[in-house]
Amino acid sequence: MTDTARRDLLLPPGLMVLGATSMYLGAAIAVGLFDDVAPSAVAWLRIAGAALVLLIWVRPPRPAWQWSRLRLAGCFGVITAGMNITFYEALAHLPMGTTVALEFLGPITVAALGSRTRRDIAALVLAGLGVVLIADVRWSGTGVGVLLALAAAACWAGYIVLGKRVAARGAGVEDLATGFVIAALVTSPLAWWVVEGVREGVSPAALIGQGLVLGVASTAIPYALDQVVLRRVGRARFAILLALLPVTAAVIGLIVLGQVPRPLEALGIAAVALAVAVRSVEEDELPPN
Repeated sequence: MTDTARRDLLLPPGLMVLGATSMYLGAAIAVGLFDDVAPSAVAWLRIAGAALVLLIWVRPPRPAWQWSRLRLAGCFGVITAGMNITFYEALAHLPMGTTVALEFLGPITVAALGSRTRRDIAALVLAGLGVVLIADVRWSGTGVGVLLALAAAACWAGYIVLGKRVAARGAGVEDLATGFVIAALVTSPLAWWVVEGVREGVSPAALIGQGLVLGVASTAIPYALDQVVLRRVGRARFAILLALLPVTAAVIGLIVLGQVPRPLEALGIAAVALAVAVRSVEEDELPPN
């Protein structure tokens, strides 16, 4: 195996694990905010915080604000915001494991549409099975929760498809910044619940600070890394790599919290690892929409 082939094989999973680690550290902050503001308002803080940080860091040039680029970037930002909002709201109606399993139907669908070989199908089945086992699915909750989780799944599929198109243009981080600005403006009515939290005694400085940290840890870093990965792999392989997110959460739980995976969870981790290993490296996805 050449050095280039080895890098193509190992770098994308490594970046996904790094992004997932950052995302779950931010998730700890988000859970703490749920006691003070509505879940959808926390999602807005996440997008707005990321938009502000990316604007300061990237400073998108004037061409990035032209309609020819802003149209795709804005759609990408809005569907990303929708993914976060519907997922957070689903958590208020369903167990975490059930929500994660239902949301993962989005990447599974993208992977299925991009799978052309038996090897790809095997990887897809292993990844789906692994996520279900890791997520500790419990079929309880409400119909509203199921609909919200399925909406999050649809948005996640859109995130992959549009994210690939954004990455293909070669200015993904700039488009992340402008796209999240558009998303923050479109979803700005959700800021009302942030204001309500302040009226109930929450410190504005604390909310702003937590929103910025949440934006960096849960959005700016992992989604920027996603752009790097999407430039190197196809949509189908990226969708399979997303199964590494719950694996990372389980490993963090083991290292940080001493939560030893149950036998079924360990089997799920092994299934995801095998799925990532057997997924063909070649760009065998369907042509971009």
